Amino acid sequence: MARIVQKFGGTSVGDIDRIKNVARRVKATFDAGNQVAVVVSAMSGVTNQLVDYCRQVAPNYDFREYDAVVSTGEQVTTGLLALALQELGVPSRSWMGWQVPIRSDSAHSKARIEGIDTASLITEMAAGFVPVVAGFQGVGPGNRITTLGRGGSDTSAVALAAALHADRCDIYTDVDGVYTADPRIVARPRKLDKITYEEMLEMASLGAKVLQTRSVEMAMKHRVLVQVLSSFTDSPGTLVCDEEEIVERQIVSGITYSRDEAKITLIKVSDRPGVAAAIFGPLADANINVDMIVQNISEDGSKTDLTFTVAKTDLEQAIAVISGKKDDIGYVRLVPDPNVVKVSVIGVGMRSHAGIAQTMFTTLAERSINIKVISTSEIKVSVLIAEEYTELALRALHSAYGLDAA
Repeated sequence: MARIVQKFGGTSVGDIDRIKNVARRVKATFDAGNQVAVVVSAMSGVTNQLVDYCRQVAPNYDFREYDAVVSTGEQVTTGLLALALQELGVPSRSWMGWQVPIRSDSAHSKARIEGIDTASLITEMAAGFVPVVAGFQGVGPGNRITTLGRGGSDTSAVALAAALHADRCDIYTDVDGVYTADPRIVARPRKLDKITYEEMLEMASLGAKVLQTRSVEMAMKHRVLVQVLSSFTDSPGTLVCDEEEIVERQIVSGITYSRDEAKITLIKVSDRPGVAAAIFGPLADANINVDMIVQNISEDGSKTDLTFTVAKTDLEQAIAVISGKKDDIGYVRLVPDPNVVKVSVIGVGMRSHAGIAQTMFTTLAERSINIKVISTSEIKVSVLIAEEYTELALRALHSAYGLDAA
């Protein structure tokens, strides 16, 4: 007997027929002799509608009441799935986050899980019940309902699997696994049988939408085996696991991209101690995250051009913050560019193989694609290029690293 947490996203429970289909999948796992706990998202589109209601009533809404409203989407789905399981003869009941309880901090709309009391769930599962737990939500100080941020149901599922010491956490979505590149752009991507936590974390943070970044961080921290599967097919999925569990590791596992990037260049900044703090300190104070940074020093060493990237949604605010500090920073001109994309090559094999970056740079040069900014880590190389070259770059790199499916 295994203990398994199954999570179903919004598209998987998008209507009554799909909820019934989810119930049949849960029943099959339960009938195989496993203890099963289920985590569900709201039905697709429901959370967006609830957010819109909040905005219509109060544009500058109280986040505590916002959480009370948007968390109701999951409440509906848990009840419906519990009913569907009961109709199939599977003993089940619904659990809200506060009933478990899933304890969180007080950061409403983006709360972090602090602990889960699983005693009641374990008792229920041992008695042959299937608990259906609302994802995306918890309970904070003062018994106020909190939500974990968009995509938070993945985090709920992995956190619950860790707390239950589950053998595996299955994430069911609308794709049947993790691919070497976006199938909508690359013609012959390969589905990966296994991928390391580190690679999946890089992919999630660099644009891949398969898993939410915080859920991968939690899985890596607690060594929770995570399997990505499709709700709509029976094909094998992708297992996210420790590097040691992958016998034949690829040098490069995937190519990702992120369109959520904007570039800012400050022309002729005084090259003096403290200037970087004068630029990035105010941005940090405004909760604007800076990603890639490159600096070019003038020939006489007195001036520098400094380029960095921010989220595209933060561009206007970043421009306002930097412009307001122009006298303190001492630059001549600010040049924004929202028409860029970050393309990344990812693979744990980079640790022991040279020439990965060179292949990337040569491949892009052969297509006359200019690189604006470069950043690296132990297992990834990222470049910033003009957005118009996104598809060309992805396809060329995918072939250059031998990732095309046969």
